[in-house]
Amino acid sequence: MVRSKLPDTPHPADGVTLTWIGVLSGVKRLAPLSLFVIPFGIGFGVAAIEQGLTGPQALVMSAAVFSGAAQFASLDFWPHPSNLFSIALVIFAINGRHVITGAALSPWLNHLPLFKRCLALGLLSDPNFTDSQRALQSGERDVGILLGGGLILWLNWILGTGIGTYAGTYAGSLQSFGFDVVMVCFFATVMTQRLRQWSSILPAGIAACVSVLTLGWLPAGWNIIAAALVGGAVGFVRGL
Repeated sequence: MVRSKLPDTPHPADGVTLTWIGVLSGVKRLAPLSLFVIPFGIGFGVAAIEQGLTGPQALVMSAAVFSGAAQFASLDFWPHPSNLFSIALVIFAINGRHVITGAALSPWLNHLPLFKRCLALGLLSDPNFTDSQRALQSGERDVGILLGGGLILWLNWILGTGIGTYAGTYAGSLQSFGFDVVMVCFFATVMTQRLRQWSSILPAGIAACVSVLTLGWLPAGWNIIAAALVGGAVGFVRGL
């Protein structure tokens, strides 16, 4: 008896590539959204100047780190960042989610050459991850959209930082404009976006309590690390 051979099921990585056309497409896709990054960049620039950083230092940080939450958190250690290990741990705790987002993109990215893989992930952030993952799941095979989306977000983040450092240097106190609460609003926005399910509320609530309760007796920044570890452990146990 002759058995007909079933066609192979396409692999998610079939035909995956990274081209300049894809990069341009990613820029166009996230260009409107990226405009909303500028006010947060301005807020960081102002806060950086108020904490004692120079304009060039703030711009270099935004260009090299490209993580609003981590950059705002690191300002708590200035103007005398004596414990660089603490800063590194805080940034790792805040950016630990990229381990998950990178894993979610691995079915496509792991089949690219290492250089292109690193290039695509170099500007990874929440908005371009969400956009590119949706596109890849829909059949798109050009990972350039991930890089392009990250590129336009990165450029506007630096632009906002530059405006903020100029304003912080030459416009005097900006508390009357409300820039002193930008960091609080930024973190509140980040948190509320992730509290869409009841399963997230308990770990976040416990983490917040740990952060507040340990603020007075842990070194600066370590209360955030303790909160992240406890909240993550609670979330892990709930998921078992």
